[in-house]
Amino acid sequence: MNQLLTLAVGLALSFSPGGEKIVEISPLPFSTLPVSRVVEMPLVTRNITETRDVWVTAYSSTPEETDDSPFITASGTYVRDGIMATNLLPFGTEVKIPDAFGDKIFVVEDRMHQRKTNNVDIWMPSKSEALQFGIRYATIEILE
Repeated sequence: MNQLLTLAVGLALSFSPGGEKIVEISPLPFSTLPVSRVVEMPLVTRNITETRDVWVTAYSSTPEETDDSPFITASGTYVRDGIMATNLLPFGTEVKIPDAFGDKIFVVEDRMHQRKTNNVDIWMPSKSEALQFGIRYATIEILE
């Protein structure tokens, strides 16, 4: 029977006599870590550089909704949760849609049909989820 082993990563920073930073990373069994060494990291906040009101829709990796490579984005990455398609912003732009998704951050890695000039499209794992999302008019927050 396979057993699941939970690991934590130990990170040690030290400095050489010349001032160079030395980083050592080693996997440690979680059970060997004292509780005081398990630390929650604060969320990194990014400033909002712009807001826009746009139509928000959803799509999935089905042939009728995509081109001939439904699992590859226009930027060359694989589709996954958090991918956004739009013609409004450059690849790599990070965006929030607070009214629909709270603090979740999306990354622009795909494009839409050229006729879509004021739209963003969120990738979803199934067509039924995309249809259930529907279409909404919402404010997007573009992050720096």
